[in-house]
Amino acid sequence: MAAAATTSNDDANDSTTTTTNDNRPQAFATGYSTNPILTMAIEEATTSALSSLPPATNLQYEIDLAIVMASSLYDEPSKVVPTVIKVVEASSGLYGYGAVRHLVGGTAGGVIGSRCSSGASSSKKSSGASSDDDDESSATQQRECQPIEAEATPAISVTLALLPDVELQTFHIDGKDVPEYDGEMTRSKYAVKEWKENAGLGGFGAAADDEKKEEDDDEPVFMVIPSPAFQKDLDDFLQGLQFAFPNGQTFGGIASTVSSLSRARIFAYSANQNGGAASSIHGDGCVGLALRGDIRVDTMIAQGAKPVGGVYRVVAAGKAGTTAKEDEVSRSTIGAIVLDEAATIEGEEAAEFEGGGVEDDDQEEEEVVPEDEKEAKRAKLLADYAKARIPKPPLAEANFIMKVLSDDDQAFMRRALLIGLERGGGSMVGRTPNELARLAKGEGHRFTVRQVASAGMKDGSVTFPLGSVDVRVGARCRFFVRDGDFAKKEVEALWTGYKKKELEGTLMGIGGQDMNPPTGCLVLPTLDRGAKLFGGKDGYESGMVSDFLPSVPSISGFFGNGVLGSLDGTVAGGADNNSMLHGSSSQYVVFRSKTKRPFYSPQKAKADAAKAAALKAQEESDEEQISAEDEKRTLMTKNFGSDDDDDTDKAAPRSDNGELIVRRREIHSGRLMSVSTVEWSVAEKIATPTSVLEGYMWEKETQVDRLRERISLALLLTQTKMAMEDPTKPKPRDWIGPVKQAGAEGKFVIIPECKRVEPVSGSLRKRYDLPKLVKQLTAVGAPALSVNSDGVLFGGSVEDITKAREASSAAAVAESIDSGTDGVVAPPVLASDLLLYPYQLYKLRLAGADAVTLVVGALESKDLIYLTKIAKTIQLQVVASVTSEVQIEMVSKLNPGSISALVISNRELETFDFDHSGEQALSLLKSEVIASFRENHGEDVPVFVEGRVGIAELDGDNVAYIQALKEAGAFGAIVGGGVAAVPDDNVADIIDSWSL
Repeated sequence: MAAAATTSNDDANDSTTTTTNDNRPQAFATGYSTNPILTMAIEEATTSALSSLPPATNLQYEIDLAIVMASSLYDEPSKVVPTVIKVVEASSGLYGYGAVRHLVGGTAGGVIGSRCSSGASSSKKSSGASSDDDDESSATQQRECQPIEAEATPAISVTLALLPDVELQTFHIDGKDVPEYDGEMTRSKYAVKEWKENAGLGGFGAAADDEKKEEDDDEPVFMVIPSPAFQKDLDDFLQGLQFAFPNGQTFGGIASTVSSLSRARIFAYSANQNGGAASSIHGDGCVGLALRGDIRVDTMIAQGAKPVGGVYRVVAAGKAGTTAKEDEVSRSTIGAIVLDEAATIEGEEAAEFEGGGVEDDDQEEEEVVPEDEKEAKRAKLLADYAKARIPKPPLAEANFIMKVLSDDDQAFMRRALLIGLERGGGSMVGRTPNELARLAKGEGHRFTVRQVASAGMKDGSVTFPLGSVDVRVGARCRFFVRDGDFAKKEVEALWTGYKKKELEGTLMGIGGQDMNPPTGCLVLPTLDRGAKLFGGKDGYESGMVSDFLPSVPSISGFFGNGVLGSLDGTVAGGADNNSMLHGSSSQYVVFRSKTKRPFYSPQKAKADAAKAAALKAQEESDEEQISAEDEKRTLMTKNFGSDDDDDTDKAAPRSDNGELIVRRREIHSGRLMSVSTVEWSVAEKIATPTSVLEGYMWEKETQVDRLRERISLALLLTQTKMAMEDPTKPKPRDWIGPVKQAGAEGKFVIIPECKRVEPVSGSLRKRYDLPKLVKQLTAVGAPALSVNSDGVLFGGSVEDITKAREASSAAAVAESIDSGTDGVVAPPVLASDLLLYPYQLYKLRLAGADAVTLVVGALESKDLIYLTKIAKTIQLQVVASVTSEVQIEMVSKLNPGSISALVISNRELETFDFDHSGEQALSLLKSEVIASFRENHGEDVPVFVEGRVGIAELDGDNVAYIQALKEAGAFGAIVGGGVAAVPDDNVADIIDSWSL
């Protein structure tokens, strides 16, 4: 009868074949629990693992593999598989994964798991490794997870894996169904197919076999977990597996129990198997998992055996018997050995390495030993081993060696005799003789250590377990003992060699390798290791893994009755590296993707989520502050319109030339005074402004008076002069230069204006974030900016000028870095305000303005002349804003060079609303006074339009209005409301469409 098997998912999550947009990560996540109640422990561990996986997607919405190991101390192990599946399905609403496709595992005498790290660091030394200067000399690195080992206590470990583009198949085989391997099975296609079907692996890799022969880059990998009773059939199974899958790789461990009174259980589940989860629990046989595709598995084994005595050669093996069993015994027997002097001397000279641990690249060079001293040491060594030059039975030589060993080593040799046979045919060309040095260089083990099964009391021969080895005359061998200190050094040396090989593969592409980060690691020690071997230190081996692989997000495993695999695994490989059963050993299994799949870090994901939450909270806080500032500034703005009780039809007084008659604040009209928190007034009468402009001017005068009370004009002038002389202070930049350059080829230049409020329409933006707005305008290439700093009508402040300058400079630097060029220049800033006094000019100069706007309609001719002169002395360029022909004539009478640009505004100063048709600016552009202005000031003084540009339409088209302005002679426009009405993402395109 064929072995029971469960076949699997060639189309896992409907996406086995890699697509160009398939960026699913390969991910392992482990949960761990010591809850004494089995179902609760499973729920805790499974939920913990789910929380460490990447979010489910429409391509990856099922768990490809679960590896579950439970302590044998739990009752009712039959609940393990159904409960894991149930917890995953019940958590689909939270984590998005709706099912488990495959599951393998079993019970064990000890369980290894891990939890997502909370930020602990790795020091490239295990917490169990002894070093006086670990804290000082070892560079720290954040650990992705914290491993935990539980021996002989209730515990459960659940590892969940997402394996895109990996074919998986679980199987279970009984001992009676294992095809007997006689060593003479032919390599015919029929024989291979028959063995696969008998072993329950008939469907695995069928598609690949039909299309092409197996290749090394798509070799199958097998994880096997036999029950303890399966060991008698294990050799046949491993040899048959090697026969059917010659390029395959095998790893695993034998299930175990805490007490011999309990029985081990093994699990194998597949979502499409008959019988479901109920048929996935087994008490005998072997369960396993076959993998093929986008997965690389690296393995290595630590033997924990310290060499003692010299190196010997086999000079007599067992004699051929009359029966097959006698022949098998003879092939596994050593009859006599003799000292290999050259190998012993070579090994002893390198033995100092064992005392110093793993080599350090930074250690001082060794002292050069004089040749005569070397000869003396060699002579003494040969004298010590003089009797060993004569061939002896192994038992006799073992008794000789025991005399020079420590009490602990002698006690071990009396309990068990370990002999290692040299691997690779005995050739040492180019290889390091010392065991630890070899491992640290990634060269693999020199000796395969086995425990002697029986000894001949008469002839002193020793025999290994039948079928485990063929002893050949001439082979080197050596005696070994178990030793905790040596075992620590061996583990560290193994991982040092592994990292060396990994670095070579990553940096130099040795063997065509291009190493990706490890995604998971299994640690599979035998029951006699752990705290028993490492001096009561829990978690030594898993801690070493975490130290050497700090970025691995999952570490799990179990303590078994033996480990299965090749001794050197994929690290050294080479000859004599077949899979076999190893006792008193530990196996380390590292998973990674073959392709460049993204690496998922749960710790980084949590940190990114926390950072995003903090950023969101900060943005919300900033938005609240900005909204509060908006509200505050808006409330501070004044409304100089008529009250409901007033005569709203009463027009503002005008002179004969049509200009508004504006009075300065009456000297007999009072103003509010503030003393501490008390406001009081000394007003004898309250004047009423006849226009918005007049009220605007009065409020400005009041503001300047209040500022003078804090900082006198003389002190402000001194501060300005000092800033002009101080080379560290920012100097005004050329505002008009970049503007002219932008329009040099006849292009209509758009200068964005930043302002919070319009006097008539109110707030222009829902959220006025000036630095963000300035950075955005800088990024889209604005040649210059206008920033409204008035707080009476427009909700601005003098500080806005400083913010704008700093933001534009920062944005220019950022753009230069991103673009890799030095050509990004911060746009200069025009301060737009109602300026009536030199005091205001000094304030803006200190704030960082590059140019200022003078509203001509609010100034008399003498004031206009005076302010332009003051502005020039403090290096500020002047832009004159006009709304009528009379005001243009006033500007024309100024000396040439007094102003840098003229702005024709569509604003109506009486109400501070706009001429919504835009005709005011068009008619002024076509007037004779503009021609006179250009004649007096020159054609190189550009004329701009301000107000409703981008909003006003001509024949239903706002671009047509801009075209009409250009044709009428406008050089460009200062646009505030038009830009504010455009979504942020469209600003660049809109400005470009207006730049005709």
